[in-house]
Formats: sequence, C-alpha cells, structure tokens
Amino acid sequence: MAEVYAGPATTMTPAPRPRDLRLDFFRGVAMIVILVAHITDNPWALFMPGRFGFSDSAEIFVFCSGMASALAFGTLFARAGWLLGTARIAHRIWQVYWVHIGIFLLTLALMVAINATGLFPRDVVSGLNLKPFLNETGPNLLGLLTLTYVPNYFDILPMYIVLLAMLPLFLLLARVDRRLAMAVSVALWTLAQFGLLNLPAELWFERGSTRAWFFNPFAWQLVFMTGYALMAGWLPVPPVRRGLVVLALAIVLVTVPFAWHVTLGAFEGLRSLRGDWWFLFEKTTQGALRYVHFLALAYLAWVAVGPKGAWLTQGTRRVPVVQAVSLVGRQSLAVFAVSMVIARGLGALLDLFGRDFAATVAVNLLGLGLLYATAVVVTWFKSSPWKAPVRPAGVASVPRAGRAMPEGPVSAMPVSGPEVRG
Repeated sequence: MAEVYAGPATTMTPAPRPRDLRLDFFRGVAMIVILVAHITDNPWALFMPGRFGFSDSAEIFVFCSGMASALAFGTLFARAGWLLGTARIAHRIWQVYWVHIGIFLLTLALMVAINATGLFPRDVVSGLNLKPFLNETGPNLLGLLTLTYVPNYFDILPMYIVLLAMLPLFLLLARVDRRLAMAVSVALWTLAQFGLLNLPAELWFERGSTRAWFFNPFAWQLVFMTGYALMAGWLPVPPVRRGLVVLALAIVLVTVPFAWHVTLGAFEGLRSLRGDWWFLFEKTTQGALRYVHFLALAYLAWVAVGPKGAWLTQGTRRVPVVQAVSLVGRQSLAVFAVSMVIARGLGALLDLFGRDFAATVAVNLLGLGLLYATAVVVTWFKSSPWKAPVRPAGVASVPRAGRAMPEGPVSAMPVSGPEVRG
C-alpha cells in the first residue's frame, strides 16, 4: 500500500509519481514465490506463504498490478483524456497478449523436447494437460489465439488482460462517482460467486467441455481494483493502529490450521469444515475469506516495512537483497514470462537428479539466478544504451581552467565539456 492523497478530485493534472520501492519489492517477492510454486513437486513450495493461508502469490501479483496500473494509467487518463488513456491500455493489452502466446508456445516446445530426449521419467506434456492441444491442434490453436483455450498453467496473463480491458469502464464510472466504480466491482464479484459470470477455457474441444477459466476475471477484478483504488486515492489509507495490527495478525493465524497440510491431515474435523465451506476459500472465484486473508496480510506487510518503506531502505543505505528483489519486481512481466517457461524445465531436472537437499537447493537457486539475470538484461535493454552519445576516435576533451591535463592516454569515456577535434 502507499500513502496517497485521498481527497476530492481536482481538474489539475497530477504530477507523475516516483517509483515506490515497496511496490517493486513486493512484486519481486510475488515473482519469486510464483517460480518456486510452479516448479514441479518442489520441496521448497511447502514453505511458501500460500501453504499456510487462503491467499497466495496470485493475490500479490494481481493487487500489485492494480497499484501499478494506477501509477501507469491514472495520470495519463487525467492528462490526455479517456480515449487516449484507453488506447494506451489497449497497447499494453496487445503486449501482454503476445507475451501470453509466446509463453504457451515456448513452454509447449520445451515440454515436447524434454519428452523427446527420453531421459526424464515424467511425461511433462501430459503433466500440463497439453495433449488435447497436440491432438486437436487446429481448433485449439484458434482457441489459443482467441483466449477460449486457456490451460490452467497459462491462465494468469489472460486474466490480467481482461482486468486491463475492464479498467477503462471503471474509470468511466469513476467520473460519475468513485463509489459507483467500486460498487460495480463488488457487484461483479458477487455475481461471480454464484457462477453467473466466467469465460470458457476449452471451448473448441471436439468432445465438448464446460470448464471455465480457473482464474475468474470477474471475481479477481475486486483484488485488482482494490489495489488500484488504494494507490489512486479512491480508498483511504488504513491507519497504523495496534488494534488493527492485532486483528490482522489474528486473521492470519486463525486461518493457518484450515490451510496448512499438516493440520488438515491430522484433524478430520478441520477437513470436514473446510469442505463444507469451500466456497469461502475458493481460488477461482476469489472467495470472501481469501480476500479478507489477503487484506490482512497486505496490511501487516505495509506496516512491517515502515513509513515509505523505511525498513526496506534502512535510511539511505542500499540493502543488496532488497535492491535485487525490487529489480525483479520492476521487470515483472518479463520475469514472469521467463519463470513460467523455465519452471517446468527445472521440475524436470528435479525428476532427473532427485529431490534431496543438494539437488533442491541447486535447482531453486538456478531458477532464482535466472530470474535476476532476466531483470538485469531487460533493464539494460530498456535503458537503450545504443542511444548514448559516442565520441569519435581521436577526440579529446578540453581541460577545465586551473586543472592540468593528466599524463597518459586520453580517456575514452564521454565528457560533458566542449570537445576539440584533433
């Protein structure tokens, strides 16, 4: 969460906001958890936050995406108007769409290649339920391109695309009243709880299928819009109070027995109770207790990092781990794409070498290293280093007044002073 102005809207164009370290950091945390959780039968996944509560990294990803959208698009809508703002969102949807298609095709190719080697014990293509695509490629290719064929492993970005597509509608409603926009968000979530809204996930299967998207975007938009509303100032910033901290902590702790596999396995009563009230924890429809659990976690995390993320920065000192995780969060789309492709390959390595302590550590660290390397490379490309001015060979700089030129070769680094062509 961020400290934002929550007062009445004005006609003035808001100034661009600087990056919020907390947003980048928690997005980076979500990317790390998503990778660990998607590596097949990864022992480390047993220690991820989602194993101890109703919500997991998916909520972090969607919530932070809503906050990031407020920073990326909110000012643009205020400055350039609704039509141009919608056009910018359409451009972003176009980018995310092709990332989704690329993730699917690259992952499919990797899974086919792993099976073709004959070295790995698991049929990784069937493990992702991709045989229907290979067996009925024609109709399912059409489904893939129209987002009507959405396998479970590849369902996060399609949901994100729909959330982005819905955002201009919410912003149009907010012109009338911000409360109206949030009321519509709650209404869509409510309809999704009763199974009245969703999208088909296997529309083109020859034998027929009624399976809907695993992540129902009409339900998950509530998490997205909550993040957007907090960052945009539509909702007030929650105060830091001991009573609220105790309440949030109690919510998190009380849910542990109903989510942790150890307690669920030990007590039949807990399993029975969870089974009776499954719709409150349902991931597809973002059940009410999932939403409440995530809000409690988000509040505790926001309080824990301190005002403006003071505990992350520790004053003006750079914390290497925080900086690395934040860099991963800043390049979340590229990092997410890479993580989805490599996760199953890393799982295949665990199948091959076993899941003892050394192999598990090595494979997970390899994956985390690849995520960080992706963030570094993407950051370098986005900096457009080829646009930096390059001084032709033989050009020397003029020494500043009162300073002698050093002996030895002239530096090849570009300088800001005048140049003399020799």
